[in-house]
Amino acid sequence: MSAETLLGQEPWIRLASFLAVLMVMAAWELWAPRRAPSVGKAWRWLNNVGVVALDSLLVRLLFPAGAVALGAWVEDQGWGLLGWLGLPFWITLLVAVVVLDGVIWAQHWAFHKVPLLWRLHRMHHADPDIDVTTGLRFHPLEILLSMGIKVLAILALGAPAVAVLLFEVLLNATSLFNHGNVRLPLRLDRWLRLVVVTPDMHRVHHSWHRDETDSNFGFNLPWWDRLFGTYRAQPRDGHQGMTIGLHAFRDPRWLRLDRMLLQPWSREADDPAADQPTPD
Repeated sequence: MSAETLLGQEPWIRLASFLAVLMVMAAWELWAPRRAPSVGKAWRWLNNVGVVALDSLLVRLLFPAGAVALGAWVEDQGWGLLGWLGLPFWITLLVAVVVLDGVIWAQHWAFHKVPLLWRLHRMHHADPDIDVTTGLRFHPLEILLSMGIKVLAILALGAPAVAVLLFEVLLNATSLFNHGNVRLPLRLDRWLRLVVVTPDMHRVHHSWHRDETDSNFGFNLPWWDRLFGTYRAQPRDGHQGMTIGLHAFRDPRWLRLDRMLLQPWSREADDPAADQPTPD
């Protein structure tokens, strides 16, 4: 597929893959849920989907060309590390996807460790339940910052358009998958998490215990957490007994879209200890 054809089909490829995974995960959650919801699902879903609609609109307005178009440009110009190395295309593709995933892991880690960035990211963690729509729930400012980081990574790396599209599709699909409130056979989960972040693995990251929140940062590949010592296999309270979310945002009013967007400026969580209880 030529770069021109790819760019023409890119929005439809991304939309089709997104809707397909979303529908599969939503059906799976109905068929085999891992946990019972703690709040009304319809209201949460409405507001979480509202966030991703706003995010998508802002990205299209502020980055009209998109990451894939940038990949086509750097490929055409021979820009970036991979362009200079002149590796076979399949190696370039593989390296680009893995490195971009590592960049997203590092970005996620930074959004937990830098207080100003955590203010943006905590909207994602304030969801009192975790399901497929939690994978859509990111503050617009975080999405825009993430897009800027991705642009810099593509430029520096010289990631070609096909690699960028593949990475974007995989990232969106795995984010929906690993936030899913779905039950997997334990043996399958143990094997699967060797190559991809599973729902049980990522659910630990949404615990309200601070040390568990600061673990399992991966969205797609699980290797970075194992490599950098941030991997945690299971939540201390068990998947059924653990509390999801942040202590400071338990009030159901924070589920509203307008309140979610204001969370970075909320004084209710100015004290870092208010975000999460001290570990037992």
